[in-house]
Amino acid sequence: MGRLFVESVSGKKIFKCKSCKVDSASHEDIVSKQFQGRFGRAYLFKNAVNISLGPTEERHLLSGLHIVKDIFCSSCQQILGWRYEKAYEESEKYKEGLYILERERMLKDDR
Repeated sequence: MGRLFVESVSGKKIFKCKSCKVDSASHEDIVSKQFQGRFGRAYLFKNAVNISLGPTEERHLLSGLHIVKDIFCSSCQQILGWRYEKAYEESEKYKEGLYILERERMLKDDR
């Protein structure tokens, strides 16, 4: 196994994996804070780093049926949330390609 490449995020407020403290997303990439995850409150982000993707699956969420991939911290493999791959409802299409990060799994670092 080789070295793990860890990408740093720039900005004043950074969200990090709660387990291993690796950067995951910038506060500046938040699209919405009005989401619910498996473990409580969740945020919708434009970008996320230092993640790996799980298999594609259909999932019934509060906003309807979506095709998603779970996202995991690439350093410690902790589940962090999911990425929207496809939305069936026209009103939900804006989520495609965006990331849900669950607050319970993240730390906020004010730099």
